[in-house]
Amino acid sequence: MRLKVIIFLSLILTSCETTNKKVDNKKEFKNYSNNGFALIYKSDYFKKKIVTKKIDQRSLIIFNNKLKKDTEIKITNLLNEKYLIAKVGKKSKYPIFYNSVVSERIAMELDLDPDQPYVRVETINSNNIFVANKAKTFDEEKKVANKAPVDSISIKNISLNKDKNKEIIENENTKFEFIIKFADLFFEDSAIMLKKRLEEEFELKDINIKKMSKNLYRVYKGPFYNLGSIKNVYNEISEVNFENIELIKL
Repeated sequence: MRLKVIIFLSLILTSCETTNKKVDNKKEFKNYSNNGFALIYKSDYFKKKIVTKKIDQRSLIIFNNKLKKDTEIKITNLLNEKYLIAKVGKKSKYPIFYNSVVSERIAMELDLDPDQPYVRVETINSNNIFVANKAKTFDEEKKVANKAPVDSISIKNISLNKDKNKEIIENENTKFEFIIKFADLFFEDSAIMLKKRLEEEFELKDINIKKMSKNLYRVYKGPFYNLGSIKNVYNEISEVNFENIELIKL
């Protein structure tokens, strides 16, 4: 059992090796899902070099440095469950805290809260039930976007659920309370060893372990109660090169 724990942990920890204390954003994922904050693009972000590529305000393009250009993704507002289908644009540099950069159109259609632009970005595969019956392709949407005023565009929320006409209930709980999740592990020994390495090798403080179920242990830091505090800590821990650190709302 001890050998299994060590082997399993070694696989997990390969994601937190550092190279000159910089995060390697070159690794690309075929299957990807990440919960985090989106950066809502504004024109002055390009001028100020906060984002190194432009996004048109009508665009269904997002920036995400973990996925290849033209990857089709589903982006969901996790506070109200609204979602739409978009594509990944060219590689762009942007603050590492954000899991994506989105256009004003996407932010508007998803009703993103500027104070909590909490989204899931995930690749589309056979398990995404809405893929087969998409009413409009991305290219068709793009043509409409180029012709119509931004305030008149709407994205159809496509689903194979039985109750298709059921309105999405807005999440009224806007309380800011998030953690930074490093990993969910099957063995408590693995979680303890990861916590120890994060604290001793990477000098991170206040790392916690929570038993999620009988065979699942979460290693995390937090909670955080405002955007500034979680952003500061996230930027500090970015030197720990995990493949997929996530922000989880409590």
